Amino acid sequence: MSKKLFSRYSLGALALPNRVVMAPMNRNRASDSHLAPTTMTARYYAQRASAGLIIAEGTPVSPQARGCARTPGIYSAAQIAGWQNVTRAVHREGGRIYLQLWHVGRVGHCSLRADGSPPVGPSTIGLHNDRVPILAGSRDPVLVPCDPPRALTTDEVKEIVGDFARAAGNAMAAGFDGVEIHAANGYLFDQFRCPYLNDRSDEYGGATRERWRFLLDTAAAVADTVGKERVGVRISPLGTAHEMQSDPAPLFTYGYLACQLDRLGIGYLHVYDQSGSWMHDPQSELLQHLRACYSKTMILCGGFDRQRAEAALQADSGDLIAFGKHFIANPDLVERLQIGASLNPWDSATIYKGGARGYIDYPSLEEEAVSET
Repeated sequence: MSKKLFSRYSLGALALPNRVVMAPMNRNRASDSHLAPTTMTARYYAQRASAGLIIAEGTPVSPQARGCARTPGIYSAAQIAGWQNVTRAVHREGGRIYLQLWHVGRVGHCSLRADGSPPVGPSTIGLHNDRVPILAGSRDPVLVPCDPPRALTTDEVKEIVGDFARAAGNAMAAGFDGVEIHAANGYLFDQFRCPYLNDRSDEYGGATRERWRFLLDTAAAVADTVGKERVGVRISPLGTAHEMQSDPAPLFTYGYLACQLDRLGIGYLHVYDQSGSWMHDPQSELLQHLRACYSKTMILCGGFDRQRAEAALQADSGDLIAFGKHFIANPDLVERLQIGASLNPWDSATIYKGGARGYIDYPSLEEEAVSET
């Protein structure tokens, strides 16, 4: 049977009514006091519950893991309770939702932690041009340069593996259907992967397999906590976000990772093309290599519309297709794609601003029809 964007799919034991995935996107709407999701967050995700799968925003696994103001965590009782409200709301609407587990590594600022501690990374190599949002005594976040990072010790790396495992357990306690490990976009696991940043001489530095050891140890620990079928990993091959450099040997580097994740039985591999280019070429050597190395569910993300999504599925380049910003402005994106309706444009100024505007006030087709009458 040929694949279709609106056909059913089984992700492990989770039955998806379609192959449309809501990609994880930070929206910076957490409460300032507890850094927990709010009732607005519950409404935001519930509005989008028609997606085959929602992958909720990058969520720090510890205070050290934070890199932006107002990002909700998953390491305290208040945060777990806040996420419980979100998962209940999504499940009431018939949806399915995973949580993306996140550590920013060197991308951050001392003021984002109560103890004023600096960002951490594989080395002391910092960022030159990147900016991160902090509150700095103001109501609205302001962008400031990243502080220089401190290199993690070997024991600290192992402690972060434990942080991810605990966060995964917390996510399940909050009612999520599974978790995704964020290993993309220049954040901590991507930093350890990068030979230009990782100059370590311990077991987490050196050859490719050592540079991937941190992520693979974490994936194994999270799988032991929640079950391997409930775990996904997101990567961004060739990506240069947060001042990263493209890997010098991407076929080997990412092929090795895909094979090891396949061996671990991890439930899905989420591949993000930051450029929105190579992923749409079914002859892409990298895409074909990843598909050959990883035998389970593959999610593709980066510059998709309905036509491109259907083409990727027909070419068997992936199994599920993730949409990002279109989901911000279109809570009923699945219906709009299905009937070919026009899409609302997103307002870039409100993506990270906070408040209801640009968050839960984008109209559905039904609401647009009512307002017109």
